[in-house]
Amino acid sequence: MTTCLYYYTGTGNSLWVARKLAQRLDGDVKMISLGTEYEIPDGSCDRVGIIFPVHIWGLPSRVMEFVTKLPDRSSGYMFALAVNAGQVAGTLLQLQKMLVGKGNGLGAGFDIKMPSNYIIWNGAQPEAEQAVLFDLAENKLDEIAGVVKRKEVCPPEKGPWWQNLFFSLAYKLTFSKVPSLDKDFWVEPACNGCGLCARICSAGDIIIEGGRPVWQHRCEQCLACLQWCPQEAIQYGKKTTGKKRYHHPEVSAAEMIATAAKRRC
Repeated sequence: MTTCLYYYTGTGNSLWVARKLAQRLDGDVKMISLGTEYEIPDGSCDRVGIIFPVHIWGLPSRVMEFVTKLPDRSSGYMFALAVNAGQVAGTLLQLQKMLVGKGNGLGAGFDIKMPSNYIIWNGAQPEAEQAVLFDLAENKLDEIAGVVKRKEVCPPEKGPWWQNLFFSLAYKLTFSKVPSLDKDFWVEPACNGCGLCARICSAGDIIIEGGRPVWQHRCEQCLACLQWCPQEAIQYGKKTTGKKRYHHPEVSAAEMIATAAKRRC
């Protein structure tokens, strides 16, 4: 059986998860791309997985657009992995609803806890804590691979009721404002104009003017620009100065740039 894994990532967590799961399923890893060459499952895959980070307790806009363009796969097996720092909330329920609305189904949905990358709230966790989370994720991926191989149908994983209620409401109230949230990014004098932030931004939200990044209000709040800046010169409001940055240690900037470039094609 053929397994196709489609991922979206900002700091590399979801890409790492996709790779690890592909090793267990002998699967094909593909990025969620946008544009004229938007790649979607063509019916050749027996099992289709969507792997993505939870954004503000819900689906990222890129994943939502990907789902809207999926063909009818009512006879196939679809599953999803929601990568988060401990608050999956009702994200997988949201995805299930979208798929059902298109005549598809979600065979299974899994909550995968990884190191937090939302630096606006907290800096990078100590490496020892990160290692523990990576090990736990590996163990869960073993279980997930078994479920997917058997094409088991089970309810999507979710947070406690209060999390689903209140965080899902926060998502609905915030989602439309996300593109303009880039207004709070600013750049320290340490910026050397390398342009990595613009090349790594999957939304094409950043241009370089006068040797400095300028945001274009198409933000997705993945924070890749801030987390990958080699000079740590990009800040967000008053909340990130001095905080330790994070991106997955087994994912390189070159891989992220390649991913972003294809998403913008």
